Amino acid sequence: MIHQKQQPFIQSSQSGFTIIESLVAIVVVGILLAAIAPVIVLSVATRVQARRVELATDAAKTYIDGVRSRTIPPPPITDTTDSSGNYPAPTVGNLTCNTANTYCSAPATNLYCVDGDADGSGCTISSVRDLVIQAFRRNISSTAPQDDYELGIRIYRADGFASDGTNLLEKAPNKQLIFTGRVGDRKAPLLETTTEISSKVTTFSDFCARLKPTASNPNPQSNC
Repeated sequence: MIHQKQQPFIQSSQSGFTIIESLVAIVVVGILLAAIAPVIVLSVATRVQARRVELATDAAKTYIDGVRSRTIPPPPITDTTDSSGNYPAPTVGNLTCNTANTYCSAPATNLYCVDGDADGSGCTISSVRDLVIQAFRRNISSTAPQDDYELGIRIYRADGFASDGTNLLEKAPNKQLIFTGRVGDRKAPLLETTTEISSKVTTFSDFCARLKPTASNPNPQSNC
């Protein structure tokens, strides 16, 4: 009769994790993720917002160069009374810009569409990439389109024109910040700037007549 010898049980040193150890590891990983999540959100939001401002800056440069070279017509609205910094923001609820890289027809004709989607459909309220340039010119001494003027522009996100109970904001310090932990305020302008536009016939006296203080606010040091 053959007897089988039973091998002694040897405990392995490479045994796996227990359920308790696995749960502890999950809890530790969860705590670490919760700790670094705000930093990740802040980094991503800031990067996205910085990219929006960069695109708005490029759009502003392109528009200003186009107006100066006369490849883009100047804005059709001429402001002769108020300062450009107090020019009202566009109204919301409607945005009719069916053609890219041209002026819109509503809510105002001094809105210029920058088709960020590059889909040829113009600018729409539903787009998060399309930009709308609000342009206005100011010359207190002349309304002639060939005369020099101050060109002011604000750049808004096209989706900011949606009617959701709030209006578009006008100017700094209401413009959007680059360093942010949110998706950005779509109602605030991404960029606001002014520049001087002159023609070949612009003279020093033209600049003097346009830039000198009004009679109600005299400044002897600015006399031409």
